[in-house]
Amino acid sequence: MKEKSIRTPLAKARGLGAAKSGTDHWWETRLTSIALLPLTFAGIVIVMAVVGSNHAATVQILGSPIVAIIMLLFIFATTYHMKLGAQAVIEDYIHSKPLKTALLIVNTFLCIFLWLACTFAILKLSFGV
Repeated sequence: MKEKSIRTPLAKARGLGAAKSGTDHWWETRLTSIALLPLTFAGIVIVMAVVGSNHAATVQILGSPIVAIIMLLFIFATTYHMKLGAQAVIEDYIHSKPLKTALLIVNTFLCIFLWLACTFAILKLSFGV
């Protein structure tokens, strides 16, 4: 006997679930976590090189273009991964619609603020302004 489905043929062809977003969130989370593997290692090495240094040595290390690019990539991947993770927790465990919406907005702005603040600091050190 053939099973009945309430999904339209178009919905079956698109392969999207109830949220109509497919697997974008899942893929973004996996890609940022993969990117963070080498970037975290590089970030730890850079921070260990800076610890105990005076201001001039710190500016010299963080002012290097390669180091600045690595740190900027690390900051972006970390804050984006943090946003995705917190978003998943909020969507899964907060059931009040107004509270969920407010927390998602706060999560987005907090992650953007952290990304901008860290990016500004690295660029300021890198360009010596």
